[in-house]
Amino acid sequence: MEHDKNIVPTISFYNLSATLNHGQQLAFETFRNKAVLIVNTASDCGYTNQYTELQKLYEENKQTLIVLAFPSNDFKNQERGNDEDIAKFCQRNFGISFPIAKKAVVVKGQEQHKVFEWLSYKELNGWNEQEPSWNFAKYLINKKGQLTHYFDPAVSPLSQDVIRAIKNGSH
Repeated sequence: MEHDKNIVPTISFYNLSATLNHGQQLAFETFRNKAVLIVNTASDCGYTNQYTELQKLYEENKQTLIVLAFPSNDFKNQERGNDEDIAKFCQRNFGISFPIAKKAVVVKGQEQHKVFEWLSYKELNGWNEQEPSWNFAKYLINKKGQLTHYFDPAVSPLSQDVIRAIKNGSH
């Protein structure tokens, strides 16, 4: 799903933050002037190998793109590990160098992480209602802090659609 109108969210993306898996707070204010790809991830999913593609995408676009992973156990218990286990798994198997948030609830409900609440309620982001449909759903925020795209889990992070959207969102 794509939104090409210049809708300004009711709550600024830059007011959000997340706690990284090692405990450090990450203020999204630091993402100004970069595109941000937020992905809900899991270590035991058919899409887990997308970590390789996400790392490659991040390495090739570090100047203009932040990739931020949110591990979640919301779909069929495919992320049972704790934050330390997840970090080790990602480093050992995929050499992940982009930030990984603490394990979080990403589906709609009382415990949904504030970032995913912003991503999946049009009253907050300006247009999108789509919560993650499965692990490795991708949300793209442009350098102005506007949510521009939702990509289904089956869409490769290295697909032409994702790459084109990132290039358009980082200019």
